[in-house]
Amino acid sequence: MGRIQSQSRCHIDGAAGAGGSISGMSSAILVFTGFLSVALALGHILITLPRFLAPDEPSALKARAYECGEVPVGDPWVRFHVGYYIFAIAFVVFDVEAVLLFPWAVVLRRLGAVALAQMGVFIAILLFGLVYAWRKGVLEWS
Repeated sequence: MGRIQSQSRCHIDGAAGAGGSISGMSSAILVFTGFLSVALALGHILITLPRFLAPDEPSALKARAYECGEVPVGDPWVRFHVGYYIFAIAFVVFDVEAVLLFPWAVVLRRLGAVALAQMGVFIAILLFGLVYAWRKGVLEWS
């Protein structure tokens, strides 16, 4: 009889979740709520405090565009050719691909043929994007 009661008690205690008991879960929620409220309060304080403490002396010199200490030439709101942005995005995509490719290559033997096929699909999609950008003339400077 004692054995049956101890098994049922373990089953009831285990039903509360991975934490072991309901009070343990509520204390974890309380700690999370405390950290979240401190983070939000600190963020709010650090954003609003400089508005009250920083000196506010507007002038024409401060309103001017800053170019490394040089006197600005021309309008500061110059539009750049969209090709610069697309080229930069293509660079970032292929840079991230290279960063992901090296750790994958180190553990390729443990991952097996499925991982090789998945990386093949990943590289094929990137090459398709490269060919598309090349045919559209995005990678050519004029």
